Amino acid sequence: MLKTFHYALRSKTDGQYLVAQVKDYTCETPQRYLLLFRADYDALSYLNTHAPDLASRFGVESVSDTQLKALLTRWGFEGLGLVQDPLEPAIQFLPINSQFNTL
Repeated sequence: MLKTFHYALRSKTDGQYLVAQVKDYTCETPQRYLLLFRADYDALSYLNTHAPDLASRFGVESVSDTQLKALLTRWGFEGLGLVQDPLEPAIQFLPINSQFNTL
């Protein structure tokens, strides 16, 4: 079985992942979605475009499809944000309870 890899941005200083926080007005705390990229160069392009002053503080980490559900659960994410276009950015949000069939 072939593994599919996606790429996440992780802080070199504290180990936190780069996330998108979505405000749901029915609860007090924003929902956190792990940002994932289809290629490592997309992740770097996203950083260089939207936060060039912070780019050196992040590293790109590969995440296999088999690790994804456990990673989301362990870190308490609501789901993932699949970045379709790092320059726009166009992000598709998928809740953790979905089957991730679109990855």
